[in-house]
Amino acid sequence: MADRALPALVRAVRRRTAATADRFTRHPRVAALLHLLAPRSVRTRTTAAACAGVAVVLLVACGAVLLVLRVNLEHSVETGAREQAQVVAHLAAGGHLTSPLPLDHGTDFIQVLDAGGNVVAASQNLMGRPGLVPTDGSYNLGHRGEDSHQRVTTVTTDTPGGPVTIHVGASLRTADTAEDLTTAALAAMSALVLVTVAILTWRTTGRALRPVEAIRAEVAAISDRDLARRVPDPRSDDEIARLAHTMNAMLARLEAAGDRQRRFIADASHELRSPLAVLRTQLEVAHTHPDPGVRRTMVEGALQDTERLQDLAGDLLLLARLDSPGRPRPDDALDLADLVRSTVRGRIPPPHPIELRVPDSVPVYGKAQWLGRLLTNLLDNAQRHAAHRVTVHLHLDPATGNAVLDVTNDGARIAPQDRDAIFERFTRLDDARSRDDGGSGLGLPIAREIATLHAGTLTVHDTPGGTSFRLTLPTTPPPAPPSPTRPAT
Repeated sequence: MADRALPALVRAVRRRTAATADRFTRHPRVAALLHLLAPRSVRTRTTAAACAGVAVVLLVACGAVLLVLRVNLEHSVETGAREQAQVVAHLAAGGHLTSPLPLDHGTDFIQVLDAGGNVVAASQNLMGRPGLVPTDGSYNLGHRGEDSHQRVTTVTTDTPGGPVTIHVGASLRTADTAEDLTTAALAAMSALVLVTVAILTWRTTGRALRPVEAIRAEVAAISDRDLARRVPDPRSDDEIARLAHTMNAMLARLEAAGDRQRRFIADASHELRSPLAVLRTQLEVAHTHPDPGVRRTMVEGALQDTERLQDLAGDLLLLARLDSPGRPRPDDALDLADLVRSTVRGRIPPPHPIELRVPDSVPVYGKAQWLGRLLTNLLDNAQRHAAHRVTVHLHLDPATGNAVLDVTNDGARIAPQDRDAIFERFTRLDDARSRDDGGSGLGLPIAREIATLHAGTLTVHDTPGGTSFRLTLPTTPPPAPPSPTRPAT
């Protein structure tokens, strides 16, 4: 009953202790104290982790060393005692036992007992002592006091007077002393190693994190008005240097985006201010002029400027929608060939004829409204700059399988250095003529934004007949968005 009750009691004590510790750590004040004591800096956590790891390794290594040392020392003591017992057994077998028996170095006592448990011979320190009787597999050596930590070796042999049992005790004092000295030396060495590891880790981590702190301080000091500043660039070629390069590249992109935004706002303000000023002038003249014909002319001009303002506002709103982050690629299946044909046929009679070369069907994925706006912008641009004709050619690229649309006009060619600038907002290569023709400098930027949103490209290049704008669109459906992961319950 006692054997079964003790484990149950131990388990109950463990459960009660765990429950008490859990309630203790959940107490608000205790939790706050533990939160304050927990290391917060990377430097402290790294040092603590390094010391803990080294401490575990040292603990295992020191335990293994002490265990091997203890086993070897006890084996040496036991070997010496057994050799002494064999010598005494040889003397007893020859009937040459003497009393007291001499002790070798490392042997504490010798006692020889006959079959009846009577002492036949013994060493000087056990003369007059009763025979050693084993109790529960061990020998009671309590009468030896401090010298009782011994290893007893027992050997039985036959003698002319009958069988005898020989007990030889070897002291473990030397082994204990060696173990104690080794333990102290290992503890001192481990403490020295831990202190050294802590100091080296603290200094090395601090030196490694110093550029990170400099980067953090510089980033914290950068505001939206001084994006020209850059974080310190370490001279090393490690992760921190790459972090600094990445941060500086990000700041450069932010600065460029801020400059583009300011230029866009300034250009939009200028574009809106000019027609508004003209519109106000026309309305004021129409309001005060007595001639009905002049008033009618002024009102017609005001209506034209109002339409221009309406178109400009629509372009700005479309650009804002296209610039919104995280917008997925449109995935509606549509026939690009049919969209091109309907867009060309739905236009008012253009000033220049349009030569259409379109296959029966070219399937793509996207948004028909936006792709129609892209085609309209390209056709408006081609009609504005063409001399005699405009060519629209749609085909499939046999190498990539992408849909390729070329809108070509036979007007003046665009200089190579201006082929990227024409896709910037409010850019006009011929500002006066563009204003007269109603261009706002947003048609081509909107077209490229729509092409990019559809995972395509829009480029300009020279052709033998003039200038061609090439639209490339993939014919494969966009990849499905990743499904949201549900939190584990």
